[in-house]
Amino acid sequence: MKLPTVTRSIRTRLFLQLAAISALLSVALFLVVRGLAETAAEATQDGILAASATSIADALRSEDGEITLDLPYSALSMLGTTNDDRVFYKVEVNDETLTGYDDLPPPSQSPTISENTFATFYYRGDEVRMVSASRTVSAGGVPSNVLISVAQTRLGLAAISQRISAIATGIGLVFFLVATALSLLAARSALRPLKEMTAAITRRGPADLRPLAIDPPTELEPFVSALNTFIARLRASLLRSEDLIAEAAHRVRTPLATVRAKAEVTHRKLQKPEHKQTMREMIRAIDESSRSAGQLLDHAMVTFRTDSLSTETFDMAELVRETAERLEPAADLKDVTIRCTTPDTTPAFTGDRILLQSAIQNILDNAIKYSPDDSAIDVDLSVAETMCLSFTDRGRGFGEADTDSLKTRFSRGANVDDIVGSGLGLTIADEVARAHGGQLNITRNEGSQGACVSLIFPRQ
Repeated sequence: MKLPTVTRSIRTRLFLQLAAISALLSVALFLVVRGLAETAAEATQDGILAASATSIADALRSEDGEITLDLPYSALSMLGTTNDDRVFYKVEVNDETLTGYDDLPPPSQSPTISENTFATFYYRGDEVRMVSASRTVSAGGVPSNVLISVAQTRLGLAAISQRISAIATGIGLVFFLVATALSLLAARSALRPLKEMTAAITRRGPADLRPLAIDPPTELEPFVSALNTFIARLRASLLRSEDLIAEAAHRVRTPLATVRAKAEVTHRKLQKPEHKQTMREMIRAIDESSRSAGQLLDHAMVTFRTDSLSTETFDMAELVRETAERLEPAADLKDVTIRCTTPDTTPAFTGDRILLQSAIQNILDNAIKYSPDDSAIDVDLSVAETMCLSFTDRGRGFGEADTDSLKTRFSRGANVDDIVGSGLGLTIADEVARAHGGQLNITRNEGSQGACVSLIFPRQ
């Protein structure tokens, strides 16, 4: 089952996981802050209650053999009157109430002189917190046990708890937002090596099969190692393929040349017209196979070199004239004249000289092949905003064929079936032009037969 796009993103998944952890930590922070604050508030209340009980105990007096108490105002006023909290107290002498609320329950655990006890319970409909303190007072030479209990409702503590909860919620929310933002930054930072590695691969050309020379994080080392191993296997496979094509083309062309020579000898010896026609068809098929093998080899060479483009600076006009001279013997067989027109001075061109020579040679070869006898081919080199190299012939043209489709492999015009060809010449020229940032234009001659094929390169 295909995962949704959101969950397929490593960055999104990492961010969501970190955000979930941040949420859990925010809740934990809220609980801890609220718990600590409530504990501190309760401890403060217990301290005030204990101080109040101690103040009452210090006010105990023995007069005429009896214990008396002049309740100090400060003993109860220190508990405050905020939030409508009520205060209850009781002083017992030998289990008899001396003063205070007689129905105030006794402590569940008896206090000692050195240690007070605290209890929380409901009294008169409210939750109260009570402290109990024990003192021994001598009255008429007889020691008496005095139990002082002071209780206070917890409305104020509840209000404090609410304020603390609100503050803890705000702190938790701020912590969550900050942690979430940091989680997003952490997710981006953690995946930055992947982005850098992707950019390093994207910047490479199609034939750049060098191993990745990067220092990846430990977790990515197995992936980079596997990728480098794959690149090495791919490079070896491509080299074997190129060698195979070159060797196959060479081995095919050599025996085809031998077969053609023998076929021509046999053709001259035959007497019957039908046998001669059969032999001519055989020679034509051999020529087509030989030409196809040669251009397949040229195409393989072009494909290989365009992937790893070699650059050098040379004179384009000189290259054009040199290539035209190499094809003059083939043109002379048809009495075709190649007329080269080049500027007196041309700017230096930087590119792959072998590839450009192959493109010019293929275009000229096509022009010679399709030109009628006693005709001319004009090769014009012009330099303005672009460098344009045009080849104009007086041949059959392209008929009704789509000129753009002629750039594809093995594509030929419908009006040249009787001429040997492989349909790779213009494909090779187009690939060479694009490898140098240019383009191949194919047009029909205005008002006359023939065609014009142009190589157009940006001005360097």
